[in-house]
Amino acid sequence: MNSEPLLAAMPSGDVLELRPAGSWIAANVSKLEALSRSVKADLDRSKTVRLDMAGVSELDTLGAWLLEKLSRRVASADAAPAQIVGVAENYAGLMEEVRQVNRDNPPPAAPLNPVALRLGELGKGTVGAREDVAVFLQMLGALFMALVGVLRHPRSLRLTSLVYQLYRIGWQAIPIIMLITFLIGAIIAQQGFFHFRRFGAESYTVDMVGILVLRELGVLIVAIMVAGRSGSAYTAELGSMKMREEIDALSTMGLDPVDVLILPRVAALVIALPILTFIGSIAALYGGGLVAQFYGDMGPAIYIARLHEAVTVTHFKVGILKAPFMALVIGIVACSEGLRVKGSAESLGKQTTTSVVKSIFLVIVLDGLFAVFFASIGM
Repeated sequence: MNSEPLLAAMPSGDVLELRPAGSWIAANVSKLEALSRSVKADLDRSKTVRLDMAGVSELDTLGAWLLEKLSRRVASADAAPAQIVGVAENYAGLMEEVRQVNRDNPPPAAPLNPVALRLGELGKGTVGAREDVAVFLQMLGALFMALVGVLRHPRSLRLTSLVYQLYRIGWQAIPIIMLITFLIGAIIAQQGFFHFRRFGAESYTVDMVGILVLRELGVLIVAIMVAGRSGSAYTAELGSMKMREEIDALSTMGLDPVDVLILPRVAALVIALPILTFIGSIAALYGGGLVAQFYGDMGPAIYIARLHEAVTVTHFKVGILKAPFMALVIGIVACSEGLRVKGSAESLGKQTTTSVVKSIFLVIVLDGLFAVFFASIGM
């Protein structure tokens, strides 16, 4: 029978005797919490607790734990353990189980060896890098097989999707690409005139701007911007589709997600990035020409003539040849990271960030490898 819970506190010197009564069960939880709070002041002034449970008529785990918390409140290193008396026989086992809870503090964790810790981190990084390489090669192989299928059956190419992706990542990106590359070209020219003027070699600024823009910075800046703009969008799109199980639905309908979603996106990148590189390089050279006119007192005719002497078609080829390979890397990384998204928004944000970081890193590494390669063959 559920009766009103009670709790009497009778202090006697350093000993506080608590006498609970009635039903100490979960149904009376609000009243039990209030009774526990009412005796906290007496508990703080005492050194020992004596708990007389003879008046408790009903008890469950909640009530037993509340009484145990009261008995432990004054516990310290030099204090005597609480005395619990008057426990009914049918509740003795429950009280004994509750008294054993959280009695033993876990031993402190042994300090890790810094060398072992660093080696462990290195091992985890190596395993992660191996998994990334495996995922990259798997996506590359899937794209190759999809491309072979399109070459065998040209009508299977999703032309509408390809054109739409070209519009998104190519046409819509032209304004921001032209603005950024224009500013980069202008900054390089300004710094060149400022420093070369000390040696009377202002004319060599045009050589520096032309060669740097056409061989290295033009394609590199454009690829980095495309990785941040379009690569992140690809990862977010595919990741959202993965979260909503739309990719699984495509497989259920007998459609290959690589053919439907990934091939048009990567193909659009491979087509658009060389075009954007050309536009960006022209904008950068134009920015350098404006700086040469207004900051370096070099007229347009002289600038174009000097540029014609310094730059050859080889420099242009070196820059343009890099673009499709960088686009392929960006597309593979962006799509593979999108397919690795789990079922949470946190995973989507993490994989999008990872996609951009990996793409930019691989683009820079690829540019360095191409620089060594072209230098070795004399280009």
